[in-house]
Amino acid sequence: MHFETPDRVPYWEVIGYWNETLWRWQDEGMPADVHVNAYFGMDRRQGVPVNNGLVPLFREEIISEDADTVTTRDATGVVAQRLKSGQCIPHYIEFPLKGRSNWAEFKKRLNPDSPCRYPEYWDDYKRSVKDRDYPLGISPGSLFGWLRNWMGIEHIAVAFYDDPDFIHEAMEHITEFTCKLLERALVEIGDIEFAFFWEDMAYKTGSLISPRMFKEFMVPRYQRITSLLRKHGVSVIGVDCDGFIDELIPLWLEGGLNCVYPLEVAPGEDIVALRKQYGEDLLMIGGLDKRVLAKDKVAVKTEVMAKVPFMIESGGWIPSMDHCVPPDVPLENYLYYLDLLHEIVEG
Repeated sequence: MHFETPDRVPYWEVIGYWNETLWRWQDEGMPADVHVNAYFGMDRRQGVPVNNGLVPLFREEIISEDADTVTTRDATGVVAQRLKSGQCIPHYIEFPLKGRSNWAEFKKRLNPDSPCRYPEYWDDYKRSVKDRDYPLGISPGSLFGWLRNWMGIEHIAVAFYDDPDFIHEAMEHITEFTCKLLERALVEIGDIEFAFFWEDMAYKTGSLISPRMFKEFMVPRYQRITSLLRKHGVSVIGVDCDGFIDELIPLWLEGGLNCVYPLEVAPGEDIVALRKQYGEDLLMIGGLDKRVLAKDKVAVKTEVMAKVPFMIESGGWIPSMDHCVPPDVPLENYLYYLDLLHEIVEG
């Protein structure tokens, strides 16, 4: 990721696999009792187990159900109706954060000093990673994505216009919470290599908020968090964001981030074009079209050969699919993709 000359690129599937995918592959011959990453020969990476979620979580409950649906409150406080028949996008009914009216109470769940934020046996954990031979990362959380989940997309979109001071206040609290929570790990471990934000703030044609809003509300706060990370030696600072993110990439770079993933092909992301545009200013993970894995081996090879040799030669990239491998992918095709990747990487 620093455009040097490693023995090889890492083997990662950075987002992973749907459960249904793994169930299919077990039916097609993959053992059901293996560690999936080990089975596919993926390299180890690990995240520092600092809890930056809501504390305490909301109590989960079933609110109502009928023959086809169940309505629940989940651990983040969201009330939603889901089909019993399988995975689908829920029908969202209620969100826990109403805006300024209950912010004072809600933000009590974002106390960086809550005892359970760090593992009970923290000193043991620090010893366990002292002489590691794998990269160690940490999560700086989210500025927009968390608020969107807690408020709902419609409510946060309106709040940017109707109560921008509240959005500033909430993002400021999240920034202070994040910096205070992470500093202990950054100081006491001392050699954390990467940090990955999570945002998911784009859809198939662009950002969920305007670049102007992003620059006003988020860039200065990103800069404070990334400055803290760099002060303690974190050199790869990435963001996980689905959708078409081209208009956001320069703003993330301005905010001190230098890496983006998973770079979904369907909405138009093109890792070869991005490398040519940004050169060594932008690190990338992913960008291989997961959809081709459901086709035939010719399609798989065409996708791999169009991107992998160039990206490995140019550097600053880790191969991976552009999101979870879906359940329409045969195991045979995925293994073929891995064989091609190994052949290119290892000659």
